[in-house]
Amino acid sequence: MTQTFVSVDRHLLGLKDLGPDEIRSILDRAAYWEQQPNKVTPLLNGKFVANMFFENSTRTRFSFEVAEKRLGCEVLNFAAAASSVEKGESIYDTVRTLESMGIDAGVIRMKPIGLLAELATKIQVPLINAGDGNNEHPTQALLDFYTMRKHFGDIRGLTVSIIGDIQHSRVARSNLWGLLKLGAKVQFCAPKNMQAPELAAYAPYVEMEQALQADVVMMLRVQLERHEKGMLSSAEEYREHYGLTVERAARMQPHAIIMHPAPINRNVEIDDELVECDKSKIFTQMAHGVPIRMAVVERAMQ
Repeated sequence: MTQTFVSVDRHLLGLKDLGPDEIRSILDRAAYWEQQPNKVTPLLNGKFVANMFFENSTRTRFSFEVAEKRLGCEVLNFAAAASSVEKGESIYDTVRTLESMGIDAGVIRMKPIGLLAELATKIQVPLINAGDGNNEHPTQALLDFYTMRKHFGDIRGLTVSIIGDIQHSRVARSNLWGLLKLGAKVQFCAPKNMQAPELAAYAPYVEMEQALQADVVMMLRVQLERHEKGMLSSAEEYREHYGLTVERAARMQPHAIIMHPAPINRNVEIDDELVECDKSKIFTQMAHGVPIRMAVVERAMQ
């Protein structure tokens, strides 16, 4: 089955500039791939994809690799720790080198903010953002939307609470931009030193009790080492004020679901007993990563 995506750009750099129709077309195509009984299709036989990870990753990289292999791609895995980047070669030179070798698309993860958009103006092959700094993580947000839509039937009208370190979260940003376009309401909950004030114009910051009343309660991984000089310096203190404890989860709406992009700090941002409870969609999210990334890789090389 062929697919015509609603698309004007084969790069996927983020969701801030992606239209709602294009987001829906990716979700629809992911639904098609999830329903396919065969694990491997020859759709992209002969196509070469490079996974270029200049920042450590396990779940995202493996999810992309499974998606690419299911589409029939030849996969090149590039790890910065074992590359010339350690010797000073620039990210641009590395990507340009792989482009010169004949790759058809690149999946890229990096720490610098803004560099990916600049690379996309200089590189001819389509680039897929697998996470850049605290800017965006579009495929994570897309699999989150897919999970919400599959559970509730529609995203429009949902209230989504995103709780945790908003300041450093690319997941929060991609979810914010995409959810607003799909008709959901987004609200943030975070300690003062973990807030991103520039996002307050798009989504209000609310107290924990209000956040718990949402249709979707999305917890973010907290790296307390980033806030050593701020409030809530210990894991125990963070859990006490902002963790999704068993007691707090009991005050959620009966129909509400729990989400988390992973990796999880168990018993910090979420109690261990809740990770796989009836309300939790955390491992369901992980499973949806493969069909979403199949749709995204296919879109890049259509």
